[in-house]
Amino acid sequence: MSTMFQNGEISRRRGATSEDQEFSEAAGAPSDEQTGGFRGALARLVASPLADYFLVLVSAGLLVVLGVFMVLSSSSVYAEANMGNPYYFFIRQIIWLFVGIPMAWWMSRRSENFLKLSGWVVVGGAVLAELLVLFTPLGVPPSGISDKGNRNWLYIGGQSLQPSEFAKLGLILWASGVLANRTKTLDQPKRLFIPFVPVFAVILGLVLVGGDLGTAIIIGFIMFCLLWFAGAPIWTLLLMLACGAAGAGAMIVSAPMRMQRVEAFLSGSSTVGSSEQPLNALYALATGGWWGVGLGASRAKWGGLYDGALNDYVFAVLGEELGLLGTLTVIALFLVLGAAGLRVALKSDRVFWRLASAGVTAWLVGQACMNIAMAMKLLPVVGVPLPFISYGGSALLADLLGVGVLLAAARHEPRAREALAAPGPKPEPVRVSTVLGRKG
Repeated sequence: MSTMFQNGEISRRRGATSEDQEFSEAAGAPSDEQTGGFRGALARLVASPLADYFLVLVSAGLLVVLGVFMVLSSSSVYAEANMGNPYYFFIRQIIWLFVGIPMAWWMSRRSENFLKLSGWVVVGGAVLAELLVLFTPLGVPPSGISDKGNRNWLYIGGQSLQPSEFAKLGLILWASGVLANRTKTLDQPKRLFIPFVPVFAVILGLVLVGGDLGTAIIIGFIMFCLLWFAGAPIWTLLLMLACGAAGAGAMIVSAPMRMQRVEAFLSGSSTVGSSEQPLNALYALATGGWWGVGLGASRAKWGGLYDGALNDYVFAVLGEELGLLGTLTVIALFLVLGAAGLRVALKSDRVFWRLASAGVTAWLVGQACMNIAMAMKLLPVVGVPLPFISYGGSALLADLLGVGVLLAAARHEPRAREALAAPGPKPEPVRVSTVLGRKG
């Protein structure tokens, strides 16, 4: 699959292929009777120049709307018990949403050069912010805020921010710009590893020092996917997998809490001292049945999932309240988002847009798969939010900015560029008649 992202393959794909001919025929707008009714209409819709743009927009938009309702439902009990206001987290999530949507729209209109520069700025800012988190009082949570033993939040002026969430997007943009200039030299270790791997290693190291293994796994996954899509040699990818597995194993063995989580996962039940949340998440999903118990009627959020109901285990609450239909809807929306993102990557004729769209897609869909698998007890607890749906301002804003990058890449597809650049119908010329009076 990675070879499809090579320059030579893309140049061959730019010729007159049968797929392009099908797109051209669909663009001729034949009638429904000629193309098979509904199937023909669907084929024309998918083949339209801006189809991927709207697929990304609609799937992400529906996930955001569903996320708003789930934050309202899943956080109400915890917010009332700890903040004295059942709408505390919901209001904060709405504020972040009102900030994130205009920024995502603005990001979707940015150029390639701007996003390349943004990658450098965001990565540099993330490194600085992580240093402030780890080595200054700004990383110490105020009284009453639990950090669960981790140190990965920046507290400024009564607000909190998680720099590692923005580091994911920054690394994708920065690495896409770097690799775009090196596709022909990726078989040379020096050109491949420097500065790509050292910069990722710095961010990974800072995140791991803060104790956030889940985010570190996602960043490592992003690094692996970017190299895969760029066409890096298979031996380098295998070496990275081995090093990543060894590092994750060392982090798990060195932390008793992580060992308890792994033991609970392997045994199928909770061990002494470990959390009951994984089993309660399974019970919540099972309770939901086909149609769910109703929005807002979850029982697991009243104590079984505690604070995990609004972030790590929000998928379990969703399954309990909306049933199998709700969970399958969420999975389907992420599949549509993933398919649209890969379509954007495959159709792009610029290496940067290909890698950026593929990287963002891998990040959002990969993180969603990890969270859902954790809620279904298919993976040990790793503590990563479900994109667009879990509570968290930093995560939501970063996710929306990632969607903005996907939309920008979709707008830069060859056929989309032509459609957007095509002049619209010319207006009728305005005729102005003037009556000049004569001097008497």
